[in-house]
Amino acid sequence: MTRIYVKLIGSAVLWGGTWVAGRILGRYMGPFSAAFLRFALASAFLVFLTARLEGGLPRLTRANFPWLLALAATGIFAYNALFFAGLRTVPAGRAALIVAAIPAVVALFSAIVFKERFTPLKMLGLALSFGGVGLIVSDGDPGRLLASGLSAGDACIFGCVATWAAYTLIGKKAMERVAPYGAVAWSCILGAAMLLPPALATGLWPDLRTAGPVAWGCLAFFGVLATGFGFSWYYEGVKAIGPTKAGVFINLVPVVAVFLGWLMLGEPLSHALALGGICVLSGVWLTNRRAKPAESR
Repeated sequence: MTRIYVKLIGSAVLWGGTWVAGRILGRYMGPFSAAFLRFALASAFLVFLTARLEGGLPRLTRANFPWLLALAATGIFAYNALFFAGLRTVPAGRAALIVAAIPAVVALFSAIVFKERFTPLKMLGLALSFGGVGLIVSDGDPGRLLASGLSAGDACIFGCVATWAAYTLIGKKAMERVAPYGAVAWSCILGAAMLLPPALATGLWPDLRTAGPVAWGCLAFFGVLATGFGFSWYYEGVKAIGPTKAGVFINLVPVVAVFLGWLMLGEPLSHALALGGICVLSGVWLTNRRAKPAESR
C-alpha cells in the first residue's frame, strides 16, 4: 500500500506542476498552439495506455460519439484554451486555488441537473468555497473587485471552472457508454483535432520554429508525465483504495501549485491567498462530505 500512496501523492505533485509548466509555456507560444501540442502528445500516450489497460480504443458509434465530442469540446478544447490564456497573466498558485472550487460547482450543478440531494451542509460548503475564491481574486479587498471587476486572465480561469464542471457532468453520462480510459483517450484525440485549426490560424508553425528546449520540456511534462503517468497512477489508487479515499489526494494539487509557484516562479504568498485557499478547500470538503448512516436513513 505504501507504493499506492506514493503514486497518489506523485499524481497530485504532477498535476500541481501543470500550473507552473503552463505559466512557463505561455512565455514561448500562444494558448492554442500550447493546448494543441499538449494533447497531440497526450493522445499518443493515451492510445498506448488504453490498448494496454482496456484492450484498445472503443469504436465510435452514433450512441457514444456525441458524448465523446461534448467531452472534447468542454474539457479539452475550451478548458485548455482558457487555461493557457489565463496563465499568461494570472499567477499559477492563484489560478490553481480558484480552479480548486470545481468540485463545489459540480455538486451544485449535479443537484440542479441530476436532482441530487443538496443538504444545508453542502450549501455551507458552497458558500465557503465561493467566499474563498472571492478573497483570492480580490487579494483580500472585495470592494476593489466590485469597483474594477475581473481581469481578462481571471475571467479565463473562471471559464476553466465552468468548462471543467461541464466536462465532469457530461462524463457521468459518457462513462455509461465508454470505459474510462477509452473516453479520456477519445476526448483527447477529438479535442486535439478541434484545437488544430485555431492553432494554425494563430501561429502554430512560427511557435514550433521558435520553441526551445524549455518549451518542449514543458510539453513533454504535460503530455507524458502529467497526463500519462498522472492519470494512470491516480486510477491505480482508485482501484486499490476506492474513489473516496483516492479523491482526497486531489486536494494536494492546489497546495503543490502554490508551493511550486513560490519556489520556481517567485510568486508571492499573501494572507488573502492563504485564507482564501483554506476556505476553498474546506468548502470543497464540506460539499463532498459523505452523509453518516443515520443522516442517509
